[in-house]
Amino acid sequence: MTHTLFDVTPAPSIVPAAGAAPRPLVIGLDPSLTSCGIAGADWADALRPKKLTGHARLAWLLDEVTDRVKEADLVVIEGPAYGQQLQAGHHERAGLWWMVTHGLYRRDIPYAVCNPHNRTIYATGRANPAQDQPREKRARIAKGMVHAFVVEQLGIWCEGTGRYDAADAAVFAAMGLDWLGYPLIEVPVQQRRALDTVHWPTQTVAVAQ
Repeated sequence: MTHTLFDVTPAPSIVPAAGAAPRPLVIGLDPSLTSCGIAGADWADALRPKKLTGHARLAWLLDEVTDRVKEADLVVIEGPAYGQQLQAGHHERAGLWWMVTHGLYRRDIPYAVCNPHNRTIYATGRANPAQDQPREKRARIAKGMVHAFVVEQLGIWCEGTGRYDAADAAVFAAMGLDWLGYPLIEVPVQQRRALDTVHWPTQTVAVAQ
């Protein structure tokens, strides 16, 4: 069995050879305890455990995510938000992240870790696209811009409750496909530079079971 090796240095794009296999299955994940974004090349969803808490919530989320990523060739996941370490629920959020990524490791599914700023750059060209707006509105406006990119340019439907989380995951999936050489759309260099500092895995070949 080929084991997944994780590299913290950027890797170059992999361009598929002529006659290459169909587009690989890339899943984007925006892990959250209340609204976990998950998406592929043409779909996006938000997993919402509603009234579950504690271990029951973690178990439900892990089962739902595992079911959707079990055949993935690559998963692109948002990195843990260490800046929120003093907020309530930090340990549970970090626990979810490690449970998900450890499950990927155990199944030899390659995964990349992406900074939230890189996601925003890929969608808008800037890490802080709403910087000229009032401070209290910037985060919401930026999320709306990422959502607009997903709906209007990628053509992926994601509306209703959890739409911003679903859109975030869709951008991660698009970034992974672009890095592998299967871009959903051709984005400008200003946006595609976001791929340069993502922590990509050293190999992305689907493991034969």
